[in-house]
Amino acid sequence: MTTIIGVIRMTNEKHPFRAMALTTSILSYLVGPTLLGIFVGKWLDEQFETPPLFLLIGLFLGLATGIFGIMQLLRKYSSGE
Repeated sequence: MTTIIGVIRMTNEKHPFRAMALTTSILSYLVGPTLLGIFVGKWLDEQFETPPLFLLIGLFLGLATGIFGIMQLLRKYSSGE
């Protein structure tokens, strides 16, 4: 199993811009869905008056979506496509 550092190191030797693109993609996959889940969860909590319920659900769904996206991204980069 390849680690993130190993993939970055592997791509850094061939193409430095590809390594920068990989780290930027990882950051966006982790931050984007998490923030979206938090904001949607907070809005749903205001609509239904259930303070932390939907916020926590949105947070965990956002994190799970981000991690799943990162796993697919690393799988794609490690296969060399």
